[in-house]
Amino acid sequence: MQLAGLPGPHPGVCDDPELMLVRQHLLTLDPDGQRFAKVLRDTVDQLLDGEHTGRFDWRDLHKTEKTHAGTLVEINLQREFGFTGGQDLDYLIEGLEVDCKFSQTLYGWMIPPEALGELCLVVWADDRQSLWSAGLFRADREKLTTSGTVTKKGNRDGKFRLTKEHHALVTWLWHKEPLQENLLLHIPTETRQAILNPSANTRRNSGQARVSELFRRVQRRPVSRTVVRTLAQQKDYMKRVRYNGGARAILRPEGIVIFGDYPNHQAAAAQLKIPAPQEGEFVSTRLAQAQPRHGDRPRAFMDGQYWVVADSADPVEAAPLLPETKKASQD
Repeated sequence: MQLAGLPGPHPGVCDDPELMLVRQHLLTLDPDGQRFAKVLRDTVDQLLDGEHTGRFDWRDLHKTEKTHAGTLVEINLQREFGFTGGQDLDYLIEGLEVDCKFSQTLYGWMIPPEALGELCLVVWADDRQSLWSAGLFRADREKLTTSGTVTKKGNRDGKFRLTKEHHALVTWLWHKEPLQENLLLHIPTETRQAILNPSANTRRNSGQARVSELFRRVQRRPVSRTVVRTLAQQKDYMKRVRYNGGARAILRPEGIVIFGDYPNHQAAAAQLKIPAPQEGEFVSTRLAQAQPRHGDRPRAFMDGQYWVVADSADPVEAAPLLPETKKASQD
């Protein structure tokens, strides 16, 4: 998401200097959109509340929770960027009133009467598509369609939405950018069911069993702490990953290591040519001690030996111990 690659304003936008002023301010605050993307990911996870509910699918939310999503996006963006609250609308940006609207349907924003003629920050995110967008537009009454309750007095009590032929009114800040993947939503159904209901293999259908099954079945792929929290369903969810009785200890006899976001873990993963876990992530993989038959397969030095990513021809052997807090330069 590079600033230079942003779509240019459509014809006529440059005639709205206020919109362009707000646009430039937002792009200055968040040139690559990463802060916006994180707010949206965190807000969806906040609504799902996996730690207490075990939910990971937007469709499992109650109607009232989905309705509340717009308010949470508005509040969380304000906290992230320190926007001043407006007198009539949500934000005051560069001295201009701006209304914030969120929808899980692209162009599905509902514009209230008080926002007519004003600037709107419109935001969209879809967890199933793993995409998000944010843009600005001027809520021109002549280019909006009435929706909702209409009274005898006219449309003042109704809300408005963009008509299809006027979708181009939106000046995108970021459009259809990647939203951090909701892993449990996107892995194969068979794999997900085995993780959620591991009792057939473990004789225990517990948070620990689910977390262990996750790292056993989903290897060489980033796993966020949110996923672990959802499966563990306990406050100290990290306990279910650690060596002291957690998944690292349980899976070690199977040759599986779980790299975290420590610098030395990241370095080892990079040496093995598997995804290096970023902040708040884990990556698991099965390892084998490096042998001449492995040729030039990528390897990393851990626990006194060189190790490679195992394949089906490699016998199962206990995995190396991973230091938790050493700096990469000390390994």
